[in-house]
Amino acid sequence: MSKTKVIAFANNKGGSGKTTTCSNVGCAMAMQGKKVLLLDGDMQLNLTISFFDEEKAYEYARGEKNVYRAIKEEKDLSDYVVETDIPGVDLIPSTSLMSSVEFDLFAKWQREFVLKKSMERLRAKGYYDYILIDAPPTLGGWVMNIMCASDYVVIPVEASPWGLFGLANMFEFFNQAKTIAPQLKILGIAITKADERKKYFKQTFDTLKATEGVRLFENYIRVDSAVEWAQDNSKPVVAYKKTSRSAVEYINLTKEIIRYANR
Repeated sequence: MSKTKVIAFANNKGGSGKTTTCSNVGCAMAMQGKKVLLLDGDMQLNLTISFFDEEKAYEYARGEKNVYRAIKEEKDLSDYVVETDIPGVDLIPSTSLMSSVEFDLFAKWQREFVLKKSMERLRAKGYYDYILIDAPPTLGGWVMNIMCASDYVVIPVEASPWGLFGLANMFEFFNQAKTIAPQLKILGIAITKADERKKYFKQTFDTLKATEGVRLFENYIRVDSAVEWAQDNSKPVVAYKKTSRSAVEYINLTKEIIRYANR
């Protein structure tokens, strides 16, 4: 069995910090000597733009090197990998054409497993320690594909009055996915955009801590302007400013993720 572990970062609520968490965890994994492949599964291209400027990201989006081409043609994902400037981190870019992926999947045989099949050779090679997938904020056929191709799910949750909205739907969708992908597990919930001065931070933390059967990661990510500066420079904050508070928090969260993923 391949040593490569596949972790999806998913939440059906937008603004949860999902892409930022995926990009920084991937980068922090590489800093710890791991070989990482990131897959941008969202038509908004935010994960791609976390590593490339907009001109290069849209070049990939308009060309052949993106996940949509691989899924539409049911091709081996190995042919769609591009290198980033971060040592140890590769990426499969996205495209706005992903808006059509639900339609394309509908007509395919065993449509829930198209991504898994496209990933088989890549996993079998064992070149990557981790494949991290940034899922879009939906609960449709494409996210079901992502779930079925993954070993674990990390659910980022924003510490805000609306952060928990829809989380019950996320758990229900996970349970549906698990019926056809029994290997799938929730690795944990990661709190993002935390402001410890706000009352709703404690409310969010306490509610998630009390959620039965689901791990809440000890390390959470506080609000930090360094994240926005890093995004403006098309870099994860752990690469842009390693000494910043959020970078240290992401590095510690990554250590926690690696520890639980390797149990």
